[in-house]
Amino acid sequence: MSEAKRPTEAETEILAILWERGPSTVREVHAALEARRGVGYTTVLKLMQIMAHKGLVERDESRRSHVYSALVEREGVQERLVGDLIDRAFAGSAAELVVRALSSKPASKEELSDLRAMLSAMIATREEER
Repeated sequence: MSEAKRPTEAETEILAILWERGPSTVREVHAALEARRGVGYTTVLKLMQIMAHKGLVERDESRRSHVYSALVEREGVQERLVGDLIDRAFAGSAAELVVRALSSKPASKEELSDLRAMLSAMIATREEER
């Protein structure tokens, strides 16, 4: 994802709504955002127009109310944002990010068990690649 295409914090919030809800009108996205925090309808409209220009969403103009859909996948955006965070705040150390994340918001026993399984699978994959 190019620098120009990277979503801002507000754009990421809109993408999260589109990922959850699927294709939605500006009014529907505005209602979802309004439930979380106060934001004006015209602000949401302008952001979604910018996002369409950046290639983050597409607008279906075949209906009276335009419907927007995410063009970028959640996993790709998350991967890029986490990668940027690791580089900027943790000097490239994914381990430091994980330690900081777990110390600031402790994981449940189930989450820790899932993390162990994911780490074991990643280690096994890396060893197979060697």
